[in-house]
Amino acid sequence: MEARICTYECTFCAACIETVLHNVCPNCDGGFVPRPIRPSIDRRQGVSLMHQPASTQRVHLKYSTEEIKAFVAGVKDIAPEHR
Repeated sequence: MEARICTYECTFCAACIETVLHNVCPNCDGGFVPRPIRPSIDRRQGVSLMHQPASTQRVHLKYSTEEIKAFVAGVKDIAPEHR
């Protein structure tokens, strides 16, 4: 799954960001960028996916679909750098 991350490290799938969220984080109103890939090999001791695996726990938003739509509608036409 291709993921995107916002300025506060909220992570969503790229398809949701493009079709539902319109590049607006429903938590902080930040824009999204491609999620960085953690190195699989620890070239610095203890710093890699092997030692610090990415979480597999899914976290759900506390907002309803309607609350998200209303929030996004009020922000989506403002460029992320001007929010």
